[in-house]
Amino acid sequence: MSAWTTLNRVVFKRTSTFFLAAAAGTFFFERTFDVASVALFESINKGKLWKDIKHKYE
Repeated sequence: MSAWTTLNRVVFKRTSTFFLAAAAGTFFFERTFDVASVALFESINKGKLWKDIKHKYE
């Protein structure tokens, strides 16, 4: 039995499990993309962000 057959039987056969898999995949993709984009933004702007220069003004 191939992986595609197993995936088709377990996830895609019923609409409810397909919707649940799509919703879970969307949630985890969004969280991963958000964390990665914030990390990239902070690495590009290091030294310019408020958290980096706050000690000078307090």
